[in-house]
Amino acid sequence: MKNLKLQKRIRAHKKIRSRVAGTPEVPRLAVFRSNQFIYAQLIDDTIGKTLVAANDLKTGEKSKIERAKKVGSDIAALAKGKNITKVVFDRGGFGYKGRVAALAEGARAGGLTF
Repeated sequence: MKNLKLQKRIRAHKKIRSRVAGTPEVPRLAVFRSNQFIYAQLIDDTIGKTLVAANDLKTGEKSKIERAKKVGSDIAALAKGKNITKVVFDRGGFGYKGRVAALAEGARAGGLTF
């Protein structure tokens, strides 16, 4: 049986996904946070494709917050390359605090609006 914390996150993510969907013009910025790393991708839900993706697997920063902010700025730079400026934010059932908020802040600083 899955642990209670994971079940709560999955339930929250399903609730978010019922309200949030990405289109080609306004893709969904999906965030996944593991214990060690953070991942972000822009998804077009109409065709089910990932447009761009970024992670902190090879980032040189020391703290996880700094690495998350860097991933946010990286995803914003990749999005600008595809002429994407507006996205909808999908926090993946994670709380909007810490690394998830830092990623969003980095994406906003990079030029994305949501």
